[in-house]
Formats: sequence, structure tokens, C-alpha cells
Amino acid sequence: MTTFKEPPTTGALTTDTRTAEPSAPPEPAAPPVPARKGRSARRRPRMVELPRFRGQILPPLDRAIIKALPPLLIVATIAVVTANPDGAAGVINRMRTWVTSGFSWFFVLYSVIAVVVCVWITVSKVGAVRLGGPKATPEHGRFAWYSMLFACGQGIGLIFWSVAQPIMMRDGAPVIPSGANPGEGGIVWTYFHWGFTAWAMYCVVAVCLAYSHHNLGKTLTFREATVDILPSKARRPAGVVVELLAIIATVLGLATSFGFASLQFTSGVASFTGLEAGPGVWIAVIAVLGGLTAISAFLGVNKGMKRVSEANSILSIVLVAGVFVFGPTVYILSNLSQTFGTFFYQFVPMSLWTEAESAVAPLDSWQDSWSGWWTVFIWCWVIAFSPFVAGFIARISRGRTLREFIIGVTIVPSLIVMVWVGVIGSAALHYDDASGRSISEAVAQDTSGGLFAALDMVPVVGGVLLVVATILVATYYVTSLDSGTYALAEFVSAPKKSGPWFRVVLVASIAAVALVLLSIGGTAVVDTVQTGTIIGAFPFSFVILLMIANLVRRLRSRDRAVKALEKEVNDPHHRPEDELAAAQGLAVPAESVPER
Repeated sequence: MTTFKEPPTTGALTTDTRTAEPSAPPEPAAPPVPARKGRSARRRPRMVELPRFRGQILPPLDRAIIKALPPLLIVATIAVVTANPDGAAGVINRMRTWVTSGFSWFFVLYSVIAVVVCVWITVSKVGAVRLGGPKATPEHGRFAWYSMLFACGQGIGLIFWSVAQPIMMRDGAPVIPSGANPGEGGIVWTYFHWGFTAWAMYCVVAVCLAYSHHNLGKTLTFREATVDILPSKARRPAGVVVELLAIIATVLGLATSFGFASLQFTSGVASFTGLEAGPGVWIAVIAVLGGLTAISAFLGVNKGMKRVSEANSILSIVLVAGVFVFGPTVYILSNLSQTFGTFFYQFVPMSLWTEAESAVAPLDSWQDSWSGWWTVFIWCWVIAFSPFVAGFIARISRGRTLREFIIGVTIVPSLIVMVWVGVIGSAALHYDDASGRSISEAVAQDTSGGLFAALDMVPVVGGVLLVVATILVATYYVTSLDSGTYALAEFVSAPKKSGPWFRVVLVASIAAVALVLLSIGGTAVVDTVQTGTIIGAFPFSFVILLMIANLVRRLRSRDRAVKALEKEVNDPHHRPEDELAAAQGLAVPAESVPER
């Protein structure tokens, strides 16, 4: 793997990072004079790109570390795992046991904090704060916005777990009383693990990044959303560490997900073509999906990601509607009503359940703990994926109020998750009983094959739905990797603007990592690296907690000066300082604005 390289720049950049005393923002410059025809015409000012930059430019040494060290660490990780896969798996399993045994309570507490902060922002007066200043307007319509939110956050996860988790939990789930309805606990816990709480965990990270960037003019990075709560002397080294963690988590998370997406896509194709999986097929799938993602990343959010996400939403509606209409409709409706009621009734007990009985003595293995299989695993997954999911959500949400942002990122996707799982999961349970547990057997053999085994039993349209689901595996991962590429480009090149070819290079790099993992070590190595990445969420969770505390501090201390700053960095009128902008759109003032 090669060092991440930034796109070439022109123009000088200010490297002064001194902090000035608070002062009133300069008055907006007069609107530009229209250019006259002829040689003596005045040149039109360049369009202003908002928000104006008010963050800090990294010293050259720090920037070199952030660009060069992650590829070296990633290559070293892959080399160690592939050289001794059993030894690496053993170490990671011991780490997973240690985290599960001693810190299940911590992840439960973390998820509750995320929910509480989201609720506080929604019901308090700070919910009226608009991302991008009081006059900012949304860049995307609601359907496109919701489509991109869902596609980058959980689309591929639901394809994988909407059948597997209810089936795997059907014979017993904690908290939910076991009754005559088979699998109710499994569906309710799937609502919980992929619904409101998971989206609140994404949302609280996204709102930290969004407010820091759109309102305070910081770069869209974890570093600038976090470090100014720390003592001055600790900010520079802490910023480098935070950025390294975010970049490594993003690359390894996307690469291992790419590997599993290729496996699941192959399973989908095999379900209606009889094609056998193998290294050659995996390589072809990675090449095709990587190529599609590169095209989407090159075209940009409006032409690439937006269109693919909208197509995802339409195909998802077709899939769920097909199962609902042609499947066991009466049972689905009855189970939807019953499981929705159970979920809302049991939400608080599930949110606070820590499996205390397993903490009496240290665990011999994480596999001895139900939370180790489910809650701790999934919450770590969400935290590990937060850097790119939250970064992209923040990027596309300019113009929304914080209240609208919270509701849009938590409530709407959660309802989609619950309907999706309620329809498809209920149908799978029905067909599992009717076929003598054949779907349970399929899930036991290959977790990713559960959905396809269930869809194959839907009368009349089962074959069509198999094709639709397989396409969704591909398109959901394209949007997931595309959104991750945008976030990664911000982390690596900020405050400079990354170009389309730079994003294409990032896509190719991630695809190469996935290809190496699969071709050299196979699925065992991919699983080991992904588990290691998820365990890495434990230290990263402390970074996020610091960032949340910084957001609360910023919002609670939002006084007249801060409001004036928000207007200044988002003033659409041309200012003399804009002429200092480099080709990538940076506008660097002569003096810095104090961090808030």
C-alpha cells in the first residue's frame, strides 16, 4: 500500500495557528459589482465556498504522520495476521474476552449516553440551532437525504442480519418473556440492536462533527471536533492520535466489510445461478463493486451517491413489499403489531440489561456470554463504523436544524429498520417452521445465506426477490464504501479539498486491502481483522465521549460572540479574505478565531 497523497494545490496557505482574543467579526463586504463587457471589465469574484475555514492548519510533521503512518500500520497488521492467522486470532479472541468480561456495562452506559444526549438536543432550545447558520438551506431533499443516511449507515447490515439474527435467537432471548409466539424475542432484539439506539450512537457522533464544521468553520475531522476541550499543550499530540485512530478504523472497517460483502454477493448469485464461490469469483466481485464505487465517488454526492442511494430505497421498498404481499401477510401484520408493542414496552429494560450474572467471575471466553455474541459485538461494530458513517452524515446535512437532524437520523431510519425486520424476519420465521427448520440449517451453514433461503420460499415472486436482494447487496455496499471514501478523504486531506481522482485512489486502496485479505488468508483472516477492528472500538469510544462532552460545552456556552462567528463563517457575500483562497477553496484570514 502506498502513502495517501493529497491533490496538488496552488497558492500559499497561512500556517499561523495562534489564538486571538474574541473580537467582533468584520462587517460583510459589499456585494460584488457586476462585470462589464470589454477588456476593462473587472474580474468576477470567485464563488464563496461555505463554511469559511476557521480551524487550524496542521504543522508539516503532523500532516506527514497522518498521511504516512496509517498505510504502514495497515500493511503491518495484514502481514502479521496472514503470517500467523491462528496466533493472531487467538490474541484477538483473548482481547475480545477481556473486553466482554470487564466492560459490558461500559458499552451499555455508552449507548444510554448517546440516547440521552440526542433526546436533550431535541427537546432543549439548542435544537433550534441550524447547521450552517440561521439562513442556511438544505442541500438535499428529504427522500434523497433519508436514502443516503440509510445507505451509508445500515443498509448492508440489514441485508445480512434481518433474517440471521431472528433465526439465531428464536429459541431464547433475555429480557423478553418466552411465550407461544416463536421467535418474538429474536425480532424484538433485532429491532433494538439495529434501530433507535444504534442510530443514536451514529447520530451523536455526526452532530458533533456537523456543528463543528458547518457552524464553527472547523475541518470535518474528529481532531477538530474533540481536542479543544483538552489543555493547550495536549491538543497537538492528541489530535494526531485521534486522526490516526479514525483513519485506521475507517480503512480496515471498509476493507473487511468489502470482503464480507463479496462473500454475501456470491451467496446471492449462487442462490439463483448455481455458481460456486471461490477466489476467482471473489476477485471478480471485488473488481466490479470497486469499479462501480469508483465511478460513484468520481461523480460526486449529487450525481453518484445520491442516485445510487435513491435506487437502493426503491429496490428496498420492492423487496419488503414483495415479501409482505406474496408472503404470509396475515402473520406478518399480526407479528408486526405484537413485536412493536413488546419493543416499546421493553425498551428501557433492554437498554440497561448488562447480563450481570456473567460478571460474577471472569469469563473463560467471550462465547460464554450472550452479550459477547450480540450487544457488545454490535455496539463495538457501530462505534468502529462511526468515523465514516457519522462523517458522511454530517457532510450532507447542512441546512438542517439540530432538532430536525436528530429526528431525521434516529427516528426515520429506526422505523425503516423495524418495518424491514418485522416483515422479512417474520416471514423467515414462518417459513422456518413450515419447512422443518430448513432456514435455521441454512443460517447455521452460512449466516449470509439465511435471507436468500427465506426469499426462495416466497411464492410467485421468490426468484425475482432473490435477484433484487443480490443487487441490493452490491448497491448498498457501493454507497457504504462511497460514503466512507468521502469521510476518509476529509480525514486525510483536510483542510484541503480532495478531488474526485483522490477519492478514486482511496477506493482502489481499500479494494486492494480487501483483495489481499481474501486471496492470501481467506475468510478466516477477514474475520480476524474485522474482529480486531471492532475490538479497537473500545479505546475509540473514549475519544467519542470526549467529543460529546466538547459538543455539550460548545452548545451550552453558545453566546452572542459564537452566534456572530456562525454568521461570519457562513456569510455568502464575497469578502476580501476570500481572495486568499487557494484553488481548493480555502479562505484563510489574517488572524485566527478563538476555538469554542
